[in-house]
Amino acid sequence: MGVMNTISLYIIPFIIAVILIHGTWKKVPTYESFVEGGKEGVTIAVQLIPFLVGMLVSISIFRASGALEFCVELLRPLLASLGIPAEVFPLAIIRPISGSAGLSITADLIKTYGPDSFIGRLASTMQGSTDTTLYVLTVYFGAVGIRKMGDALKVGLLADALSIIFSIVFVTIFFT
Repeated sequence: MGVMNTISLYIIPFIIAVILIHGTWKKVPTYESFVEGGKEGVTIAVQLIPFLVGMLVSISIFRASGALEFCVELLRPLLASLGIPAEVFPLAIIRPISGSAGLSITADLIKTYGPDSFIGRLASTMQGSTDTTLYVLTVYFGAVGIRKMGDALKVGLLADALSIIFSIVFVTIFFT
């Protein structure tokens, strides 16, 4: 077993032990604090459910209605002129909204075109380099009551856009 495997095996128990020892030294009721944190976690999870359901239903409607496919076909000539496979466009649109929907699209692309194809590599790179920005803002910001999220939205979508652009650039450079 390598050094990193050994470290990773013992780091979590070590951190927990340090927290418990520090809490005991500071005379904090560690077990009671743990239970209280668990209660708070369950409360937050219940508060997240409406936001999560709303987001998942919206994505399902968008995909099932054919609106996503319509957008792909509409942009196919432009994407082709830029050297971007239209097949990855749904992933670029859905990934900032939902991680599970993005993963589903990525899995479909890999199943259809293969993991070593340009499209498979591009989809995998996009999946790994982008985040679920709208999902995070909707669910987590909504759960804690943050209503003004304009700057976070701008920065998150900019990061996603740059990730998609650099995914295309680097996969093109390294795999064509």
